[in-house]
Amino acid sequence: MLRFFLTFVALQLTLFGINMLGVVQQHVILPWTALLARICVALVTLFDSTAAAAGKVLWNTVSGFGVSIEPGCNGVEACIVLFAAVVAFPAPWRHKLLGLAVGFVAVQGLNVVRVISLFYLGQWNTQVFNFAHEYLWQALIMLDVLVVWLLWVRADARAQSRQAAPAQAAAASA
Repeated sequence: MLRFFLTFVALQLTLFGINMLGVVQQHVILPWTALLARICVALVTLFDSTAAAAGKVLWNTVSGFGVSIEPGCNGVEACIVLFAAVVAFPAPWRHKLLGLAVGFVAVQGLNVVRVISLFYLGQWNTQVFNFAHEYLWQALIMLDVLVVWLLWVRADARAQSRQAAPAQAAAASA
């Protein structure tokens, strides 16, 4: 447990430090955030033609209201926490890679829902938008990370027990 905790903390410190580097922000984070805005506008325009995206901003062409996807709102930090938890946990690398891929999709998928919901909440009621942005969605995204990680740990335990059963049966019959 201590090894997991120390690895988890060390990975987070390292990855959050790398995330803060200007070159990483410029060449990875900002392009990712702009892509996130384009994904959100592509989904929104399926039912609302008044949405547009410019860089990291999703905005309504009629009302002028927009949301700017800032650091902490692009899902990168949540993915860093999930990455650190999965990599720190003692499991086969193949299973870790699967957990990282599925976890990334789960976290970013929920983050798309978050951005789109905030886009509409902000047009409807500023106070509700502020509450949802500052409290509700912060907690839900981190809860998503925790649930994804716990489901992954459970799946890993089941996979380990399935692999151990034939080996134990072979040892018992020998």
